[in-house]
Amino acid sequence: MMRIVVVGGTGLIGSQVVTRLREHGHDAVPASPASGVDTLTGEGLKEVLVGADVLVDVSNSPSFADDDVMSFFRTATSNLVAAGTDAGVGHFVALSVVGADRLPDSGYLRAKVVQENLIEEGGLPYSLVRATQFLEFAGAVADSATSGGTVRLPDAGVRPIAAEEVAAFVARTAAGSPLGGTLEVAGPDVLGMATWVRTVLTARADEREVIADPRAPYFGTLLEQDSLLPGEGAELGRIGLRDWLA
Repeated sequence: MMRIVVVGGTGLIGSQVVTRLREHGHDAVPASPASGVDTLTGEGLKEVLVGADVLVDVSNSPSFADDDVMSFFRTATSNLVAAGTDAGVGHFVALSVVGADRLPDSGYLRAKVVQENLIEEGGLPYSLVRATQFLEFAGAVADSATSGGTVRLPDAGVRPIAAEEVAAFVARTAAGSPLGGTLEVAGPDVLGMATWVRTVLTARADEREVIADPRAPYFGTLLEQDSLLPGEGAELGRIGLRDWLA
């Protein structure tokens, strides 16, 4: 049994990570502002990390504005690395995004790369889990690209993955030995982004028209066909879009 502190442990991914770790006999502790742990101010970090073997970060910025998200990940990650070092944590696991290092025009993805670099250079044994887009976020992707009732999205390739499978990969990584590198995880289906989002909206009886436009930006950046696709060594989930919708 290990004591594993999960920052962001009450969110979509974090809550499931905590559940899976507990099911396997670990002492999984969710940490969030609601539990008195604030990664931006450092409040509560020292206390929650007492006796921790592993630190998992699946938290996210409350604002996706470029300056806000950069400030969040730079400050929070620096505080986590420092607190984890002081506590003698033996493994730092963080959730990131497939393709983040290939898309510097996206403020959010630039910030995720800064997060990764701070962890890699921080001195703690680490594992980075890079995931593709969550199936659950199709609606948010559509909302970000909607104008006048029309959704314009690139049809670049994506392999969307169910949140529960992301949580399973993160939990398994946390319970294992540090990778000292990156694990990519993705869903089983290769789809066009516009096709994926259109399928979800249709299933939800959402009447917005989805148009595939190669010039349409995705959260501030233009995409090549393979910008968001993982490499050959990625581990794949089993829940495809059709099963998830069912």
